[in-house]
Amino acid sequence: MKKLPIGIQTFEKIRKDNYIYIDKTKMALDLIEKGEYYFLSRPRRFGKSLFIDTLHNIFEAKKDLFEGLYIYDRYNWDKSYPVIKISFAEGVLHSRDDLDKQIIHILKDNQKLLGVECENSEDIVRCFQTLIASAHEKYKQKVVILVDEYDKPILDNINDVKIANELRDSLRNFYSVIKGSDEYLKFAFLTGVSKFSKVSLFSGLNNLEDITLKSDYSSICGYTQNDVEESFKEYFVDINMEELKIWYNGYSWLGEKVYNPFDILLFFSNKCEYRNYWFETATPDFLINLMRERNYFLPNMENLKVNDSIIGSFEVENLKVETLLFQTGYLTIKGSVKGNRGLEYFLGYPNKEVRLSLLDYLIDYFTSQASEKIVYQDKIYKMLETNNFAELNNTLYTIFASIPYNNFTASKMYEYEGYYSCLLYTSDA
Repeated sequence: MKKLPIGIQTFEKIRKDNYIYIDKTKMALDLIEKGEYYFLSRPRRFGKSLFIDTLHNIFEAKKDLFEGLYIYDRYNWDKSYPVIKISFAEGVLHSRDDLDKQIIHILKDNQKLLGVECENSEDIVRCFQTLIASAHEKYKQKVVILVDEYDKPILDNINDVKIANELRDSLRNFYSVIKGSDEYLKFAFLTGVSKFSKVSLFSGLNNLEDITLKSDYSSICGYTQNDVEESFKEYFVDINMEELKIWYNGYSWLGEKVYNPFDILLFFSNKCEYRNYWFETATPDFLINLMRERNYFLPNMENLKVNDSIIGSFEVENLKVETLLFQTGYLTIKGSVKGNRGLEYFLGYPNKEVRLSLLDYLIDYFTSQASEKIVYQDKIYKMLETNNFAELNNTLYTIFASIPYNNFTASKMYEYEGYYSCLLYTSDA
């Protein structure tokens, strides 16, 4: 029985140490053959880092690792390309100075791996330019640039507009080198959670192709239904496949629906116990605070209709709740139609895990008696089932009375029916 690759993002380790690997090399080969510069946005823990590392091993021509995979006898392994890998996945940076130091450290690591040197390692732009040109000259091949979690420094500080903008400006300065180094580059792939506009972060990099919503690559990260049924069948123990779908499947980017890999791996590791595995890895505090600040009407999340401007890129100074909900994975695409201004999308919860977890988390922000929310929910269900409206009225009164007065003294939320509708909505999670 192959092992479950929980938390493992190294392609070589997975292939050599008998871990399950879901073959994504067909899409990797397609990208390599059709273009040069790509961008992909996906929520956290969806396998972005593993795909980046898979590309890394392909370009370094480590053919033996790919035996039995789609790409094995379809790719020219005679050429090996120098690869510059940049990752901001680790740690939290709180200032532009911290970010600049991290970039310098990343560039030094790449210099060491490639056996080249920058004359002035403290000059970020000049060093990056030199690194690319020197690698090209030394290896007599064009250079590959792979960037993982390109936006994490900004997102880690998104609640501080001043700091977030400073980090964005530093990254824009850094990424601009890619545009100016076109003559030396074979391929570039950037991935992260959010999608900032090209104007704000990729100024001048007009040839960066965004594959986030291209149906051909909808399953580039994540597990399809077939992946789960074929690759994990040795772990099936009286699995109700329909229940598994309801709980964890449903993420869609205009193509085949997928599971979050983290959910599936933890599900099988925990003897097929249904839990909120993905949601528990990070709490969406900033997102929840933004929803409260904007008085966001929660029932809208069931069937939200948006256009490209909402589902697409955003700016630090103009954050949209719907955009963040989609890009961070709390909402997904349920369908699309052609409107007067292009495609319009219907967003909703991807699955049961996200719906239950998010609404349970939200209700904590509405009532001080969060520990009793399950009791309230059970009561509401039973009262609705038995048409016990008198007791329902008393229960709702108790819930509303539990809201601390200082939760809304600085606002006028209490004047709006929508506030109470939101509370009822979360209570019915």
